[in-house]
Amino acid sequence: MKCDLILALDLPDEAQALRLLDRVGAEVDVIKIGLQMFTRYGPAFVDRVAALGAGRIFLDLKLHDIPNTVASAVQSLGDLPIEFLTIHTSGGRAMMEAAEAVKRRVRPSLTLLGVTVLTSIDAAALRETGVDAAPEAQVLRLARLAAASGLGGLVCSPVELPLLRRELDASIKLVTPGVRPTGAALDDQQRVLTPGEAARAGASGIVVGRPIVKAADPAAAARSIREELAAALAPA
Repeated sequence: MKCDLILALDLPDEAQALRLLDRVGAEVDVIKIGLQMFTRYGPAFVDRVAALGAGRIFLDLKLHDIPNTVASAVQSLGDLPIEFLTIHTSGGRAMMEAAEAVKRRVRPSLTLLGVTVLTSIDAAALRETGVDAAPEAQVLRLARLAAASGLGGLVCSPVELPLLRRELDASIKLVTPGVRPTGAALDDQQRVLTPGEAARAGASGIVVGRPIVKAADPAAAARSIREELAAALAPA
């Protein structure tokens, strides 16, 4: 099993983002473009990043609306060179099934990743929205619904990896943020694993931002993480 290194390209402007990709070179597997950059620069930015060949493209928009609107959005994005796209599982079965059906028609190679409970949400915040379940229970409920709706993967926190690997089919991709190399600053992340721990727990991909973005040598930082992932998954 391979675990991809996913670079979170969350930077204030396009010039900084492109400079970072030039410095990182081929040391990451996937480039994640989030709402910040996509809102400012649009689909053309996705094409520019893809043209650099620095990695496969993960478009992290967390779509959430009525089924027809989300399905139409997936269709609109179908011409972009993206491999992963996020949608909110809380949009329900009909929304996820509609998105998956359109995806299979317009871009079969695309994997829709379902977002369950945001890592910023705790039990108290869930209760405020009317959900009395513990975050882990709600994650599992939504994850099962996403799998039943045909989605090929999920975004989850590192601590949920063992639970989801036990409960879901092995073909489901699990992508996790909240990963920090040993000795790196936690910043605003509270529940974290190291890259090696996440890989051994069953992550299909880990999202890393600041430990690479802020490094004096981003390529060396990414290379070190890749080496840790490979070591973690090497046969004993």
